[in-house]
Amino acid sequence: MAVTRTFSIIKPDATRRNLTGAVTKMLEDAGLRVVASKRIRMSREQAEGFYAVHKERPFFGELCEFMTSGPVVVQVLEGEDAVKRNRDVMGATNPANAEPGTIRKELAESIEANTVHGSDSDENAKIEIAFFFSPGEIVG
Repeated sequence: MAVTRTFSIIKPDATRRNLTGAVTKMLEDAGLRVVASKRIRMSREQAEGFYAVHKERPFFGELCEFMTSGPVVVQVLEGEDAVKRNRDVMGATNPANAEPGTIRKELAESIEANTVHGSDSDENAKIEIAFFFSPGEIVG
């Protein structure tokens, strides 16, 4: 397997509960390395741009409202097959369906407040990383 990068967001529900370190530890324990990280308050414009793929979905407004409701931590993660590894440690979108030991099973509050976002493909990881980070901010 090749070492690749993926994008992760620790969502407002997790930062509100001071779980940034716990989430990061679970990511690192899964073999991912944080090569860029910053805590930001996502603007409405950023949220709408980042989630534009969902613009026509009924939950778009609520999603943007939630993602701007508090600080988030955006991260670039690196590791072997990083997208898959990150998705495995995140668990199913709905915490009720997530496997024990995954971030969402252990830490998420609900399907809406599910603690983390992760890229779903290598192609989207590149797009999502570039949305929040300049190349000089990524220090492997």
